[in-house]
Amino acid sequence: MRFLPSDIVTILFSLIFSSLCIYALYKNFNLWHILILYLSFAIFQTFLVLNNNKNYFLKILRELIFPLVTVFSIFDSLTLLIPAVNPKDIDYLLIRLDYLIFGGYPTLLFEDFLHPLLSDFLQICYSLYYFMPFMLGIALKIKGNDTAFERSLFLVLLCFYLSYLGYVIFPALGPRYAIEHLHSKEIVDGALSGFIRDILNFIEGTKRDAFPSGHTGISLLLLLLSWSYARKLFWLFLIITLGLLTATIYFRYHYVVDLIGGVILTVVTIIIGKVYYSTYKSFTKIQR
Repeated sequence: MRFLPSDIVTILFSLIFSSLCIYALYKNFNLWHILILYLSFAIFQTFLVLNNNKNYFLKILRELIFPLVTVFSIFDSLTLLIPAVNPKDIDYLLIRLDYLIFGGYPTLLFEDFLHPLLSDFLQICYSLYYFMPFMLGIALKIKGNDTAFERSLFLVLLCFYLSYLGYVIFPALGPRYAIEHLHSKEIVDGALSGFIRDILNFIEGTKRDAFPSGHTGISLLLLLLSWSYARKLFWLFLIITLGLLTATIYFRYHYVVDLIGGVILTVVTIIIGKVYYSTYKSFTKIQR
């Protein structure tokens, strides 16, 4: 029985978000069921660690299925958690920063490039973000590189959870809501883009998740990990990431300053990851 870094990061952030729930419970008592959800994640992750070697299903549950469940469920819970913990949106600040940097609103500049085929390509790239972690994980499992898989799983989970914490600290709706009145043209959809966007809107809902851009942070992290551990995937990830970053502005999901925040998120994730791993290795050596 051994707690791996990926186990610890899930338990740690489950407890952090539980603490945020307790803090905001007096504002919105409906948060009690989210609190139970967060605590159950910490408990079940511990259960998986204790019973990991009992059968193959529990191993797959621990390494692939449960990380997906926790990441998606905590993200979904932010709809209630963020307004209760921090109801003051910072869109006005992000809008001002974009204007100061670019002398205008970047999402408006893309109105001259709206085209159905471009919309389809960019929306597909944007949606592939949800599959990139699986693609890397499967590639590493096929290669039998368990060390790289565990390190990648830890870093990806850490990046997701840090982005969620960022949404709580810096809540923002994004330009498609905050400056909708400034856009003079509707998005020109192709054969697929409108359908895909409707599905994503249904799944994600309306959250204050603009800053930092988790799409940017996670995709850049996966790009770096693929370069280190799965070089053949890197070139595919590069195309997807370039399209994805463009799509965040094209479809008015993010301000450009959100993308800058996403780059910082990647850097912070890597720094924390390195510090933690060196501490973790030192601790495991002492235990031996």
